[in-house]
Amino acid sequence: MYDDAGKEVSALRAHAISRCRKYNHKVNTNDDYDMSILRELFSEVGGNVYIESNFRCEFGFNISIGNDVYINHDMIILDCNEVKIGNDVYIGPRAGLYAANHAEDPYERADKGVYSAPIILEDNVWLGGDVKITQGVTIGKNSIIGAGSVVTKDIPPNSIAAGIPCKVIRPIRFSDHPWKRPSI
Repeated sequence: MYDDAGKEVSALRAHAISRCRKYNHKVNTNDDYDMSILRELFSEVGGNVYIESNFRCEFGFNISIGNDVYINHDMIILDCNEVKIGNDVYIGPRAGLYAANHAEDPYERADKGVYSAPIILEDNVWLGGDVKITQGVTIGKNSIIGAGSVVTKDIPPNSIAAGIPCKVIRPIRFSDHPWKRPSI
């Protein structure tokens, strides 16, 4: 539990807002994915990362992103705890990763009490558009989360899951033949 309205927390949040605005402005006006702006904010950013415009995060320093990651428009990350995005992850538009939640107790909530827990997206995860993931959730390797889902519990590896609340629909069916990348 921490005070969401404290001076230090507010200053850290203001810094992240400023960096996100600068990044979004460059993407919107110059089609320039200047990751140096976000690299100074995030704890780690791998290679070949694209984050579309209107990206917002709460602090930034709790976010780590692997290699070959694409994040579509209007992403929101409330990173008051660790938010780890693995390699080869695709995130649809208007997704949200919310590592924070206000206190359940009304007195603690009135005192600006917030608690948090990590969010982990393992390698090869695909989140459809408008997916929301709450604090303390891990999405297992290779899993797909259907558009519009609200994920409140862990999803095991190699699963297709969807719904409100999100539930596993079935395991992923792997092809007998190796997938070949087309020549570009």
